[in-house]
Amino acid sequence: MGTADDADVPAFWQGLGLPGLADVHVHFLPPRLLRRVWAYFETAGPLIGTGWPIRYRESDAERVAHLRRLGVRAFSALAYAHKAGMAEELNRWTLDFARATPDCLPSATFFPEPDAQRYVAGALAAGARVFKVHVQVGGFAPTEPVLDPVWGLLADAGVPVVVHAGHAPVGTAHTGPAPFAAVLARHPGLAAVVAHLGAPDYAAFLDLAERYERVRLDTAMAFTPFFDRFVPFPAGELPRLRDLGLAGKVLLGSDFPNLPHAYAEQLAGLARLDLGDDWLRAICWGNAAALFDLAG
Repeated sequence: MGTADDADVPAFWQGLGLPGLADVHVHFLPPRLLRRVWAYFETAGPLIGTGWPIRYRESDAERVAHLRRLGVRAFSALAYAHKAGMAEELNRWTLDFARATPDCLPSATFFPEPDAQRYVAGALAAGARVFKVHVQVGGFAPTEPVLDPVWGLLADAGVPVVVHAGHAPVGTAHTGPAPFAAVLARHPGLAAVVAHLGAPDYAAFLDLAERYERVRLDTAMAFTPFFDRFVPFPAGELPRLRDLGLAGKVLLGSDFPNLPHAYAEQLAGLARLDLGDDWLRAICWGNAAALFDLAG
């Protein structure tokens, strides 16, 4: 993909012979909360650390329409709780959103609180197919004892959870590979998707994906000029990234709509790696299609 223009995105996946794109790292939130998130990004809040203008400041309907024009045939609605008492209501909203938006994977979240196991079980019963948890924003250790039965529930259900466990953009006491590695040691069957390839500790999170059968990574923001300024992916790890992608372990993520650049930048960055069309086909569709049983 030579340019980073959204108008060129359909030609990109059509040239690979794909039915479209599957993006595991997309955010849809209740409008008031989303506006607050955007304000936090754009004012360089403490957990952002840099100016981060939001490119896609449209309504839910307009953003869904844009994804469809791009050819994104399956996407998530990742919401994440940053304090106790909000996850269950977020789950109601995101699950309702998915019911009204057939190409959206029913999505849910949780927080370390006494009733987390109950409402996670409820979300699973309601059809949740992917969860999101944000260790950095939530400010909690993934090893919190109250979360242990939640991780176990998700491992038993085989439902993936997208985990922002890495230090980027700003590290906290509970981010980095060690805390989440402790979760995996206790729940080795957990179907985890490490957001942002685990930036900046790429090598350590690649190790976890190699060690645990059901651990994967998403590409959100990686290999874009914006992200490369701060946390560039080490060239020496590209062979492992290629092998893991071909083994079903790397999924397309974008972080749409919370982007300071065009959606196409994500795809252009992946194409620039020159890891082969088979790799691109796996990342952009095949791996997510297998994980979520998407129709071709």
